Parts: sequence; structure tokens; C-alpha cells
Amino acid sequence: MIQASQFVEPARQLGFEFWAGVPCSYLTPFINFTIDDPSLTYISSANEGDAVAAASGAVLGGYRAVAMMQNSGLGNAVSPLSSLNDVFRIPVLLIVTLRGDPDLPDEPQHQLMGQITTQLLETLGISWSLFPDCEAEVGNALETAVETMDTTGRPYALIMKKGMVAPCPLKQNPGIERPTGNYHEATLPVPEKWPTRHDVLRKLVASTDVSNTLLIASTGFNGRELYAIEDRPNQLYMVGSMGCASALGLGLSMVRPDWKIVVIDGDGAALMRLGNMATAGVYGAGNFYHLLLDNRVHESTGGQATVSSAIDFPAIAFACGYQNVYRAYGSSDLGKFFAGKGPSFMHIQTDRGFPEALPRPAFGPVETTHRLQKHMGVRS
Repeated sequence: MIQASQFVEPARQLGFEFWAGVPCSYLTPFINFTIDDPSLTYISSANEGDAVAAASGAVLGGYRAVAMMQNSGLGNAVSPLSSLNDVFRIPVLLIVTLRGDPDLPDEPQHQLMGQITTQLLETLGISWSLFPDCEAEVGNALETAVETMDTTGRPYALIMKKGMVAPCPLKQNPGIERPTGNYHEATLPVPEKWPTRHDVLRKLVASTDVSNTLLIASTGFNGRELYAIEDRPNQLYMVGSMGCASALGLGLSMVRPDWKIVVIDGDGAALMRLGNMATAGVYGAGNFYHLLLDNRVHESTGGQATVSSAIDFPAIAFACGYQNVYRAYGSSDLGKFFAGKGPSFMHIQTDRGFPEALPRPAFGPVETTHRLQKHMGVRS
């Protein structure tokens, strides 16, 4: 058994200053330690996939990061692990607890995952080892993890069994408070025809400065149309991990306050991981801008309706703690959006339809990642 500090401090020396996760009783010492240490960043994510995506955003910004979860949460994390971290080669250190350990009695809901945890990681192409159970092994475990991540560009997992870390009481009072934000209702009349996604994205490109703004476009036509309008080094086109753009952008914004981070989301993607709006509303800083283009359908898959016509996204964002929330009727309000302090949210209803022969990026996700990191000065 080790103390939480005996792992966290060596990890900090290697650059692991950003921690995100979902609680498990086995992880309580680490979570309490990182919450109480003001020099570390901890995000309490709504689900494990969002924790992985937020940690990936921190890595994108030049930091090392940890995502912690119970092994049951690997199911929630499969999408980003397989179509974000693997595809874009973003290495995150995973600490995964082994509930349902075949050698120990446990609750019935953990039994199957306990039997397949290591196989699931291997299927995902993620190398793993057991979490160190004594201080003397911590250095080697971390060095192996870092070397593997740096060599492969993929996550590495440490599997934690019961009782490996001594209790660590939480000193801070639980709960995070956020002052009430501002709700901005558009004063313009509702237009007879909604703007197209292309209209809004074209105005967004014209309104943002390459030298101080990064655009994270969610999977589907948001990224493809942004690329078609103008391919710039400050733009990332997500091609998978649907719904994770806001968590990725949140993690990036927290480690890179020197950049304005704009997440371009779609209604289907936002609905898929709606819980991250609560996380972003609480943890998001003044440089986080969440733009939701809502055409009420899954357009890239044939136009099947989402439920967004019955959802009030701005009201949700306001309730989640975003400091400035805008309901807009067109791209002309983007100036107000960027003038307000984040975390900010803007909802623009758009018409359906997309340009014919819409291109895909001419380069792969890894090249996109490296280009963005070079633009930020993370990679030479």
C-alpha cells in the first residue's frame, strides 16, 4: 500500500498536473489529494468519456494528464479512446480500478467487467500494467507509462486493485459555486429563413484571429464545412468521438488561458454528452466559448430528426453556470458572443442543407493535431 502523495508527487515531476475523473471508492485518496492541492487541476467529469476527452484537451495544449475511472466506466470511454486518442495520437495516462477482481468477492454488477478489463484494454490497443503497490515501484511504473505513451502516442493504463492506496481525507468542503451568469435574448425579429451552417461558419472564420483563437469543430459537417471555407492552422476537425468536442475544448482552455478556445458543436453531438455542459459551466474559464449550431437533425447520416426542437439549449446552459448565454437568430451576433467573458454559450438555429461535393480534409488527424500544436508552440 502507498500514500497518495507517493504517486502524485513523482507524477507531478513528470508533468502530470491535470487530473480528470469519475469517483470510485478505490480512487478516493487520489481524488481527495488532487482536489486539496491548489497547484494541481482536477475536473469532476459527468462521465468517464468526458474525463478522457478533457484530459486529451490538456495533452493537446502541451501538458501531461491523467483520467481516472472505475473499470465499469471503460464502456463510457470507448468512443474517445478509440476514435479520439487512437486516431489523433493523444496519449493520456489512465488509472482504472479493478472492480470485480476475480480473486476477490464483489458486487454482481462488477463481475463481468472484472473478467474482461485487461482484454478490453488490449482490444483498444492500450498497453497496461498493475498499479504499483509500494513506493519503490512507483518510479518504474511511471517511467514505463511515459516511455510507452511518448513512443506510441497512445494512452497507457495502470490497473488499480483494492487497497493499493491508503485513505486520504478531503480537507476542502465539497461543492463548487459559480455566480449567476447573464442571459442575452436576441432582440432581432425571428427571420423568415434561418441562416445555413455555412453562413455562420463563414462569418465565424472572418470574426476570429488565427493568432489568438483556436477552433474545435465537432464531428460531421461542422468540421468538413469549416475546412471547405478556409483551412487554417488554428482549426481542429474532429472525425470521431461524437459529443466530446466540448470536453476536449474545456480541457484545452484550462491549460492554455493564453488562447481563446471556440467549440463548434451540433445539436446531435451536444445531446449525446449533455452532461459536459454542466462540467463546462462550472469549470470553464473566461477563454471558453461554446457555439451550438442547431439544425434539429443528424444531417451527415441522412437527416434523421434529433429531439432538439423540444429542448431549450440556452436555458440549459444558463442553468449549468455559463457566465454569458446568448440566444441568437443569425451570425451577426457573433461579435457580442466574443465580447463577453466565458464560459460563454451561443445557440444559433440554422437551416438544413450543405454544399454539394463537400470535401474532407486532405490530411489525416495526426497531421491536424501536430499542426495545431505547432501553432500553439507546443511542438517544434
